[in-house]
Amino acid sequence: MKETSSQRVEIKDIVAVVFKPLLYFIYNDSVMEFEMQHEEVTMLAQHLLAAADKYGLDRLKEICEGKLSDGISVDTAATTLALAEQHNCPQLKVKCVDFIVGTPAILDAVLATDGYKHLEASCPMVLPELLKSARGRKS
Repeated sequence: MKETSSQRVEIKDIVAVVFKPLLYFIYNDSVMEFEMQHEEVTMLAQHLLAAADKYGLDRLKEICEGKLSDGISVDTAATTLALAEQHNCPQLKVKCVDFIVGTPAILDAVLATDGYKHLEASCPMVLPELLKSARGRKS
């Protein structure tokens, strides 16, 4: 193995800005505090959730789900819904769907985002559920 003959280990599927808090969590069993804008924290939480799922860090995954649940907005709802579907986060998925179908104005705004285009392309199986929820809210 290359790692035995080298002082360095390359991890190619995760960027440093995500790996640092991931490693911090592994060693400290807590999440670093970040001095970032809300959008940056949301993006980091999305990437950390994916990494936590990949590496089996269930507690970190739950923390990220909570952070994402608290920060759902028109701009993040569809992307977060796709992430919830891809990484088996049913509670986060429900919160995203409830937010998206909350009002016709929110639904229309979410449908106009790039995140929704990503959702359509990456998780088309979620769309019927979203439509059923929207129809149920209008009744």
